[in-house]
Amino acid sequence: MKKLEQKETILKSENVNYKYNEGNTLAELREYIDSTYDEHYSENKFQATEFIIDGGHGEGFCIGNIMKYAQRYGKKDGKNRRDLLKVIHYGIIALYINEMEESENETK
Repeated sequence: MKKLEQKETILKSENVNYKYNEGNTLAELREYIDSTYDEHYSENKFQATEFIIDGGHGEGFCIGNIMKYAQRYGKKDGKNRRDLLKVIHYGIIALYINEMEESENETK
């Protein structure tokens, strides 16, 4: 899978007075995402998602999982925050795929 150049990111913003606890939520999201790299979804340092993206099915896979976890929220295990974190995480992966595709189209 082609890797995009990593950009240094900072979660903290001292100049923004968040109204909806976004700073803490972003920190929680980062902690959740970091944990996915240690779980069974990451075999031999590769996540199954990478193989799906390499096979050309990444966008549909991500959108399908966004729909799955959004529809499951509030039904299975109640209002499970982890379902919402998964929705956001798959959205981030979909954004990555979008960037990757745009980058590939620019080089053609």
